[in-house]
Amino acid sequence: MFGELLSEVVKGVDGAIGAVLMGTDGLPVDQAVGDPPHGDIEAMAMELSVVLREIRKAASQLGAGQAEEVMIRGATMTTVIRVLNDEYFVALALPPTASIGKGRYLLRRIAPRLLENL
Repeated sequence: MFGELLSEVVKGVDGAIGAVLMGTDGLPVDQAVGDPPHGDIEAMAMELSVVLREIRKAASQLGAGQAEEVMIRGATMTTVIRVLNDEYFVALALPPTASIGKGRYLLRRIAPRLLENL
């Protein structure tokens, strides 16, 4: 179920590297990788869980409310993180040429279906 939804996102964005559903504890639930596979999406997401915890803590301390979406843009990859609840998030890794807007839209679209099945 989760893999199908993640694959829908990866296939929906040209060149997507992969998507992963993760627990905020750093444990992966499921993933989908692009074609051809590019790197270890699961290891990347485990590191992101640490970053997300710190961002959420900072947002709380600043009175900004709960972080809903986080984007990390690097020279070779952009990662969009969509927070689902206190325990889970979904991350999408994209190359610099991919449509970030489309990726964000697709993550937003599958979020309710992911939550229904968690």
